[in-house]
Amino acid sequence: MTVQTLDAAGGSRTNRPESGPAPAPGAAGRRLGWRRRLLRTGSVLAALGLWQLLTGLQVRLWLDFSQLPTTLQVADSLRQQVGTALYWEDLGDSLRRILLGFLLAAVLGTATGVLVARSRTAEDLLGPVLELLRPIPAIALVPVAILLFPGTEQGIVFITATAAYFPVVVSTRHAVRALSPVWEEAVLTLGGGRLRVLAQVVLPGALPGILGGLSVGMGVAWICVISAEMLSGQYGIGYRTWQDYTVVDYPGVLVGMVSIGLLGRITAGAVELVGRRLTRWLPPRTERSTAWTP
Repeated sequence: MTVQTLDAAGGSRTNRPESGPAPAPGAAGRRLGWRRRLLRTGSVLAALGLWQLLTGLQVRLWLDFSQLPTTLQVADSLRQQVGTALYWEDLGDSLRRILLGFLLAAVLGTATGVLVARSRTAEDLLGPVLELLRPIPAIALVPVAILLFPGTEQGIVFITATAAYFPVVVSTRHAVRALSPVWEEAVLTLGGGRLRVLAQVVLPGALPGILGGLSVGMGVAWICVISAEMLSGQYGIGYRTWQDYTVVDYPGVLVGMVSIGLLGRITAGAVELVGRRLTRWLPPRTERSTAWTP
């Protein structure tokens, strides 16, 4: 149906389509959210189904799936381990190491990144040392940790913190240097001091970049804590996974891998959630163009 309107210039009538009722606010977003959840769930189920098919049929092509446990075998092993106290103790030990090491890396890495980005003297003193140490894999520091620390626990936390430290430093340094000097000059012009500039300009402005480094650091920390537990640990999910491998308990090995993946996803999601809460002042993220979507 069309309605007639008067043209402002000459009073002529033009036809335009009558607009229907406006869609409910947020309805499209909710539909898109449900679609994305279904797609993500379907992708996980499809991957598990493919794993069950390849291992159940013992497919041997370029890869040999005949020696790997099936999805059902892993699920049964997971059910058995979840009912034991040892499983939850190992998860708690690994999670405690991750949280302690990550918190140390977050505080020290952010402070170092801001200091290097804001002070030429600090950059000249610390920059060369950081650039020499940054390419060294954190897991290569296991012998150093054994020599430095009297106990295994402190050494694993040290390795975990070192792994997450450098991504935080680099992201913080780049985020601080990318800030516009106009903001700082405005605060100084209004009578603010260096501390106010740091608290009201530098840290809030660099926060999105810092959070990106924290997210990367969490993933790297999980890789290194598991590796450290396998090499020198006495308990933890990494140590238990390696023990299952030595006794040829392959379903137990896959249970350890699944547990590591779930814990990593939960902790990374927690970092992202905290980041969204801290950056609520940012403009809301809009959906990307759907030109490439079916």
